[in-house]
Amino acid sequence: MRTLYRAARVRTLGHPPLGEWLLIDGRHVQRVGVGETPHADRIVELPGATIVPGFVDTHVHLTSIGAGMANEDVAAARSRGELVAIAAERAAHDTESVLTLQGFDESRWPDPTLPTLAELDALTPGPLVIRRTDGHVALANSAALTMSQVLDAPGVERDAHGEPTARVVDEANRRLGLWVASARSTHRIEELQLLGAGLAAMRGITSVHEMALPLEFGLRDVEVLLAHRARLPIHAEVILGTMDVPKAVELGLTSIGGDLPVDGSIGARTASVSVPYVDAGHGTAYYDDDVLQGFFHDGHEAGLQVGMHAIGDRAIEQVLSAWERIYQGLDSRERRHFRARRHRIEHFEMPTPEQVERTAMLGLSVSVQPTFDLTWGHPGQLYAQSLGAERAHAMNPFRTMLDRGIVVGVGSDAPVVPMDAWLTVHALEHHHDPSQRLTRPEAIQLHTVGSARLAHQEEKKGALEPGMHADFAVYEADPLDADDVRELRSALTVSLGREVWLA
Repeated sequence: MRTLYRAARVRTLGHPPLGEWLLIDGRHVQRVGVGETPHADRIVELPGATIVPGFVDTHVHLTSIGAGMANEDVAAARSRGELVAIAAERAAHDTESVLTLQGFDESRWPDPTLPTLAELDALTPGPLVIRRTDGHVALANSAALTMSQVLDAPGVERDAHGEPTARVVDEANRRLGLWVASARSTHRIEELQLLGAGLAAMRGITSVHEMALPLEFGLRDVEVLLAHRARLPIHAEVILGTMDVPKAVELGLTSIGGDLPVDGSIGARTASVSVPYVDAGHGTAYYDDDVLQGFFHDGHEAGLQVGMHAIGDRAIEQVLSAWERIYQGLDSRERRHFRARRHRIEHFEMPTPEQVERTAMLGLSVSVQPTFDLTWGHPGQLYAQSLGAERAHAMNPFRTMLDRGIVVGVGSDAPVVPMDAWLTVHALEHHHDPSQRLTRPEAIQLHTVGSARLAHQEEKKGALEPGMHADFAVYEADPLDADDVRELRSALTVSLGREVWLA
C-alpha cells in the first residue's frame, strides 16, 4: 500500500531538506519530492500544512505517564491544604486497594511544608501513597507504611521523637513503589502503558525510550510492555533498569541500566553533590565504586549499551571514573568498539567543564531533559534554592556538550515533567543561561536526529529520507515560523506508516 501525503512543505531534516509531498510504501519512506507526484494507492491532501519527522523522547516511564494522566489536579496543587483536599476527595470515591496519587511538587508552593502523617491518616483508614513528581520522594499514611513493610528500611523520615513523618526516600521509597505496583493487574498495566503511548502520539512523538525499573515497579511491568508493545501506537525502545545482565540478554534487549540511579534527585536532596546543599548534606550515592565498575564491565562485555542515572557532580564523577578504569584497560581497537557502543548517562545535570571533556573523550552519550531547566533551573527556582545561584547557573550546559562533540539525545522523563516535545524545544530555546541556548532548528534536530542516534537508530528514525521509517507529524503552521512553539499541536501523527493520531 503506497500512500502519498501532499502538504505545503515537508521538512525532512535530511536530504533533500524540503519537499512538497511524501510517498510512503508500507512502513517506510519511499520518496520526498516537489512538483509532479508519483502514483499512489491513496492520496492524503494536507493543504497549507507542514510535515516534520516524529520526535524521539529518550527518557519516559509509560506506566507512570498513564497513571499521571488521572493526576493533573495533584500536579496543579499549590499548597499542602490543596493536596490534602484532593486526596480527601479521592479517598471518598476511589475503590482501588491502594489509593495512589502522584505528581506534587512542593518547591512550587509558597510554603513547601508537606502534610503530616496525622493529616494523611485522617483521610482514610486504608493505605494512601502520594508520590512526588520526581518519584524520589513519597508520602504514605500509617496503613501504607505498615502494609508495605518499609518501616525498617533506610529512608523513612522520622521526627525528633523517632516517629515517622509520612515522608520516605531512598530504599524505603523504592520498596513502597514496588509494593504499590504489585497491586496492579496485568490489564491495568496494559491500559496505563497504552494511555502513555497514546499521549505520545497525540504530541507528535513517534518513538520513546522506556526506562523500565523492575526494582521500583516489578519485572511484570516490563514483561507486560514487551508482550504488547507491537500493538502500541508508537515504537517503544525498552531499557532495563537493573544490573542483571543475563536477564536483559534473555529478554532480547540491547540496552541495560537506563534510569537505574547512581544518585537521587535535587528535589529530594538525594542527588550526590561534592559541595553540600544549602539546606542539607551531600545527597546519596547508591553504589560502591567496585560494584558500578563491575556492572559496566559485564554489560559492555555482553554487547549491551549500558547507562545510569547521574544528576549530581559527585555521581557523574563516580560514573566517569568507573568507565575510565575500564577504558584504560582496552587496546586501540577495543577502544574504537567501546566508543561505538555510545554508553549512556541519563540526566547529567551538574557536570563540571572538565567532566564534560572527559565524557567526550570516552565517547559516552548523554540523555538530557531540558524541561527540568525550564521548570527548576531559572533564577530563584528549585535548583538555586537547593544549591545556590552559582552552582545552579552552571547546570545543564547543553550547548557546551554539543560543542564538545558529545552525542546528546533529548527526553522528558515524563511524568516528572510533561511529555510535550514542543515544550522541550521551547526549553532548549530559553535555557536559563543565554550562552547555552539552541536555535529552534538546532533544538528540533536534537529532538529527532540527535535522539535517534542515542539508540543507534539514526539510519531508521529522526529524518524523512528514502528507506527510513515513516514516522512524522503534521502541523497546520510551520513550526519554524511559529511565535510560540508551545501552542503547536499535531493534526496528524504517523508512526511506522500507521496513522495513529488525528485531531
